[in-house]
Amino acid sequence: MSVARRLSIVAARLYAYVYLRGFRVWSTYRTQIALNVLSWVLPVFTYYFTGTALGARIVSGAFSMRPQDYTPFVVIGLAFQGYVSSVITTISGRMRNEQLMGTIEYYLMTQSGVLGMLIYSTLWGFIMNSISTAVTLAVGYGLGVRYLASGLPAAVIMVAELLIATVGISMVAGGIVMITKQGNPVAFFFSTVTTLIAGTVFPVSVLPTWLRYISYAVPLTPALQGLRLALLDGAGLGGVLWYVVVLLIYDLVLLPLGVAVYTYGFNRARRDGTLSEY
Repeated sequence: MSVARRLSIVAARLYAYVYLRGFRVWSTYRTQIALNVLSWVLPVFTYYFTGTALGARIVSGAFSMRPQDYTPFVVIGLAFQGYVSSVITTISGRMRNEQLMGTIEYYLMTQSGVLGMLIYSTLWGFIMNSISTAVTLAVGYGLGVRYLASGLPAAVIMVAELLIATVGISMVAGGIVMITKQGNPVAFFFSTVTTLIAGTVFPVSVLPTWLRYISYAVPLTPALQGLRLALLDGAGLGGVLWYVVVLLIYDLVLLPLGVAVYTYGFNRARRDGTLSEY
């Protein structure tokens, strides 16, 4: 098959999955659009008032942080924790939806296959997650948070590394949902518990020692620390090199692990004849 032919097929699939199945469906439900935007915006204002007016004494006392420094801290945390948790639930959620609709077996007969379906159908989710992050950062800018352009290249590298690690985790979650059908401990942990232990809304240093060690088993923890240095302090690649290396280690471990667990879960469900059961 020629290169032009392959590119045309990819373009057609992107149009079908991202525009027709993604944007067109999403834009049809205006109430859902409004709720999506509110879910992106309201948490920022909640923690803004916590750090400035209502909880200024708590922030300065318990966190050893000036109230005016809390808003930038929490904006970075909310933006990228939301991105990670959304990406993780995107793949497992897509697999779950295909099981509920009884369409997952049809993908076995297509040229794309299940892996191709997984990649294409989650692209819209990735786009939505990126929009959510951008909106959160924009709201923070409106509240006085200033991002330094000098740290942008380093931030882009760390976000790319964080995304790779997150895709690995999401593939683990997708493989598990093939087997468990309902209830996914991996997706639950990374979409909820990371808010508590990864330094999203308060520094990791205030956690008990044993919980602090657990927090560093989550790639979001060093990623947030590095992203705050890059975007808020303007640190270049040299200033965040340690975090870049740590995230690279996460990538080398989590991505192959994700592929292995996803393949195992899919093959087991197909072998047991439970692929479309829910």
